[in-house]
Amino acid sequence: MGTGAGTGTVSWRELLAEAATRLGSATEARRIVERASGMEGAELHLGLDQPVTERTAAHFEAMLQRREAGEPLQYVLGSWGFRSLDLFVDRRVLIPRPETETVVGFALAELARLAPRPHPRVVDLGTGSGAIALSIATEVSGAEVWATERSPDALAVARANLAGTGMAGRNVRLAEGSWFAALPPMLRGQVHLIVSNPPYVGEREVPDLPPEVARWEPRSALVAGPTGLEQVEAIVEEAPRWLTRPGSLVVEIAPHQAQAAIACALRSSFSAAEVKPDLAGRLRALVARL
Repeated sequence: MGTGAGTGTVSWRELLAEAATRLGSATEARRIVERASGMEGAELHLGLDQPVTERTAAHFEAMLQRREAGEPLQYVLGSWGFRSLDLFVDRRVLIPRPETETVVGFALAELARLAPRPHPRVVDLGTGSGAIALSIATEVSGAEVWATERSPDALAVARANLAGTGMAGRNVRLAEGSWFAALPPMLRGQVHLIVSNPPYVGEREVPDLPPEVARWEPRSALVAGPTGLEQVEAIVEEAPRWLTRPGSLVVEIAPHQAQAAIACALRSSFSAAEVKPDLAGRLRALVARL
C-alpha cells in the first residue's frame, strides 16, 4: 500500500489505481474503494483526491488482500444487490445471482396469473440470505411469505436482511427446518405459490465448479447428492400437498435437468410443467401448475 497511508498524504485516487493494478480489474477496484471510503458514484468521483485516514486505509487493504486470496467480491464487500434489495451476504449463504433474479420474476408472474386476493401466501424453501422471500415481500403488496431454512447460520443472515427490509418485512416469517418440515401443518393446501433455489449440483459435477464457488460458498447449499436432482425431486413431489388449487411451483434448476424436472412434476400431480430460460437463454426455472 502507498507509503503515505495514515499520514494524510495518500488519496483515494492513488488507492483506486493500486487496487486496479493488483486485482487486474478496474470495476472490482472501484467497488472496494467505494465500500472502504463510504462514497459511491458521483460522490466518489468528487472525493478521489481526499486524503485517506489510517483507519480507512487499513480497511481498504484488508478487503484488497481478501480479494487477492480468491474470496468472492460479494463476501469481501459484505453485501450485494438483488433486484431492488441490497443484501448482507457472507460465507454462510450462497451469493445472490442474476439467474435467481429471473426465477423471482417467473414466481411473480405466476402470482399475477393466479391473482389471489388480498393476501397471497408464498413459501420460499431454503431461503439462504432471504433473497427470494424478501424480494417477493417487497414487490407484492400484502403477500404473506414463509421462508424456511435448515442451516441456523444461514437463517441468521436471513434475519439480518429481514431486519433491514423495513415495513415490507412485517409479513415475512422465518422458520428453521428442512423444506416443508419447517412449516406449520395449518398451511397444507393453503399456499398459492412455492418457490425455491435448492442445491442442484451433483457430486460428480463438483470438480467442474469454478474455484471461487467450490472453495468459498457453502457446499450444503450447492450439492444435492450423487445426481444433483435429489432435492429438486423432494420438493416437487411434496409440493402438491401444500398448494392451493390452482397453485404454482417455481424451482431453480440446472439446464441439463430440465426434462427430468418436468417428468417429475407430471408424475407428482401437476397438470402442466415447463422450464423457462434465464437471461442468458439457459433453461433455469421449472414452473409447474396445479
